[in-house]
Amino acid sequence: MATDVHRPVTTPAPTPRHPADDAAPSAVRVDGLTRTFDGRPVIDDLQLNAKPGEFVALLGRSGCGKSTLLRILAGLDRDIEGTVLVPRRKAVAFQAPRLMPWKRVWRNVLLGLPGKPDRDVAEQALTEVGLKHRTDAWPKTLSGGEAQRASLARALVREPDLLLLDEPFGALDALTRIKAQRLVDELWQRRGCAVLLVTHDVEEAVLLADRVLVMDGGVIAYETEIDLERPRGISDPRFGELRAELLRRLGVDADTPAP
Repeated sequence: MATDVHRPVTTPAPTPRHPADDAAPSAVRVDGLTRTFDGRPVIDDLQLNAKPGEFVALLGRSGCGKSTLLRILAGLDRDIEGTVLVPRRKAVAFQAPRLMPWKRVWRNVLLGLPGKPDRDVAEQALTEVGLKHRTDAWPKTLSGGEAQRASLARALVREPDLLLLDEPFGALDALTRIKAQRLVDELWQRRGCAVLLVTHDVEEAVLLADRVLVMDGGVIAYETEIDLERPRGISDPRFGELRAELLRRLGVDADTPAP
């Protein structure tokens, strides 16, 4: 099912394929969100809901407000109007891993945690992302994929109910990107937290998400459920149809590379 809108509306979130309690409150509820820069609204009376355990991908042209929305949900931008409700336990991973070069990997994973968590906490998260063998490494010795996995481990130690991902695979080579996508899919299914992924990659959105949103003009202009069985493959005819429709909504011909 797809819904095409040209103004902010509130639409009920679809039932996620990932197990979630339908009676539970929304993991994300945004109502009438507006964010302006120099008097120009980048986000304009936006509505958004996501259920616990739902994987939502957000697409849109550069400058449409995707990353601004994610920063607001992460609590990094509070100069807003409207209502934004998110879980207390949330974590964010950006395209740049943002590791401190003077701290070993395990210490980077624990950055920002309250109290004095044990090294074991970091090692457990690093094991989960397949990076335990690099526990004592310096960040400068990590590959791009390893650094991104360390960033994910740093998010996971917070036991988030909401995981926010801002173009986390954008700087990776094609093979490493595929491995990272599979890792996030596995972590999401294991952890059961809600995920909001901001991406420019249409195929990535269709591969991973329960629901894909297209942002345009400061609002959610289009949304569609991804009713494909997991694991997903690009050879599925329905996958191609969804990809083509999303590209069209982004103003791109399906025969040209995704934005």
